[in-house]
Amino acid sequence: MSKSLPVFYDCDRCPSYCCSYPRIPVGRADLSRLARHFEIGVAEAKRRFTRASEEPGERVLRHQPDETYGTICAFLDQESRRCTIYGARPEICRNYPGTVRCGYYDFLSFERRAQEDPDFVPIPFNKS
Repeated sequence: MSKSLPVFYDCDRCPSYCCSYPRIPVGRADLSRLARHFEIGVAEAKRRFTRASEEPGERVLRHQPDETYGTICAFLDQESRRCTIYGARPEICRNYPGTVRCGYYDFLSFERRAQEDPDFVPIPFNKS
């Protein structure tokens, strides 16, 4: 009998910060999963949904403009702040954050308490 560890974060209370990472790597299995989800070929999924990364040989998910973080994963619904391909999401998204704590969630919770605003979202630094 295996016990799962407790988790000290709640993704439903976060505006999807992890989806703003510029590099969301996509592997072969991820491309196959996306292709099945959209009922298209793997090559078509690769062309439509990914782009080349700065890392040699790496593919990453495409982004879309976002008012909160500048850009965000193309599969994030900006109204609900939820993944539109949750069942077909890449492995890195399935495993995130990989620990029982999420650093951004801890930061966000602290700021919301400090601001006395349960919906507060810190505005990121302007990158221009």
